[in-house]
Amino acid sequence: MMDLYYKSTRNSDLKVTASEAILTGLAPDGGLFVPERIPKLDVTLDELKGMSYQETAYCVMKQFLTDFTEDELKACISKAYDSKFDTEEIAPLVKVDDTYYLELFHGATIAFKDMALSILPHLLTASAKKNNVENEIVILTATSGDTGKAALAGFADVEGTRIIVFYPKNGVSRIQELQMVTQKGGNVDVVAIHGNFDNAQSGVKAMFEDKELGEELSGRGYQFSSANSINIGRLVPQVVYYVYAYAKLLDNGEVRENERVDIVVPTGNFGNILAAYYAKLMGIPIDKLICASNENKVLFDFFRTGVYDKNRDFVLTTSPSMDILISSNLERLIYLIAGEDSDRTRALMEELRSGGRYEISADMKAGLADFLGGYASEEETAEEIGRIYEKTGYVMDTHTAVASHVCRKLCDGGKKCVIASTASPYKFVKSVMTAIDRSYEGKDEFALLETLRDVSKTPMPQAIKDILEADIIHRAECDADKMEETVKGILGI
Repeated sequence: MMDLYYKSTRNSDLKVTASEAILTGLAPDGGLFVPERIPKLDVTLDELKGMSYQETAYCVMKQFLTDFTEDELKACISKAYDSKFDTEEIAPLVKVDDTYYLELFHGATIAFKDMALSILPHLLTASAKKNNVENEIVILTATSGDTGKAALAGFADVEGTRIIVFYPKNGVSRIQELQMVTQKGGNVDVVAIHGNFDNAQSGVKAMFEDKELGEELSGRGYQFSSANSINIGRLVPQVVYYVYAYAKLLDNGEVRENERVDIVVPTGNFGNILAAYYAKLMGIPIDKLICASNENKVLFDFFRTGVYDKNRDFVLTTSPSMDILISSNLERLIYLIAGEDSDRTRALMEELRSGGRYEISADMKAGLADFLGGYASEEETAEEIGRIYEKTGYVMDTHTAVASHVCRKLCDGGKKCVIASTASPYKFVKSVMTAIDRSYEGKDEFALLETLRDVSKTPMPQAIKDILEADIIHRAECDADKMEETVKGILGI
């Protein structure tokens, strides 16, 4: 197999191995690492359909992570996808009515981030050994709700690492917040910032790009890496479940070989839908990639007009993991449609940084032909939860409901449609139960957990049971412009 190297979206001359890209997280110039080519699968669809999730993961990931040995990669996969997941399939594909929901929330923290963050710590520590890294690796992460807990759970007490998570105070659900602030681990810190997710993400990226800070940390035996989806070690494992989903459709006789399907993804930072695009480029018969937004519809407007403009009101919604106005992973797609022109990509990202907007050219817009954008209002999101429950008895969370609504509006009825179901309804119990029946509106969020169990006829996840009895450990808060100061304080610098 040919070695696959990674280059920066802002400097095509910079080339690193997969393990170096995973270790670094963000390229030194502020760009994102992308593979120099999207590899093709070396197995047939017929071979894929009989594979377990773990076997599928190896088939996909070995194509991207070529400097890992077979033993190293298989060890990472077996440690990641084990009894932490409450279903043997890891990512069940559930048919509801005539649509397929790819349930990505059966891991330890009941959100899709577990799918990649269960394996990232193992990829990262293997990468550190491979590159003879002696510094302690500081995982610096901003979260809009789900990444934070999944990263904390993945890295807690992992030798040679520290993890610091920033989340927007009052910008996540109460259950999401409790999952983070009750996290145990001697290497774990959680900080609420006074601001929104974009403030947190921008603060984290600024620290990665600060060369003086990097040198100061190195002098004290530390180096930054990221658990956000800007890390290619997050993105590659996400490709796996789209390959697996198509293989399951085939195995179950739901599609004919090479029959094309649409994929709908509730989208904030753009990593999850980009992974579906990578699966398509690898050879999976996917037709349209449908990007579903909530009322923070910056991506919907971009796909419609070719203008990305974050200069708008930030809306707090019932689908908080999508409350994002700067979709970092979009830069990887921009690089592809710019003909892998890093100068052009860098110029557009500079326009975004300085003025909060950019406009792509007509030829770049033509490169978006595989994508469609749609959005759901808060009212439409709630209506979708109630509608599907009334019709089928299936209960979905608010993010999945955004995608389900958009699917109904945009999917071609002649094609099968797979919706990425990104979180358990238990994580957003108040919004979900209120959508099913308005009489629950005044009820206590935690009292509704048992009601949801009865209504959905699904057991309460262990992740929820755990936080009901856990003590709050992390109470730190800071202003958005004090994040670097806070990190230095935590590290004793």
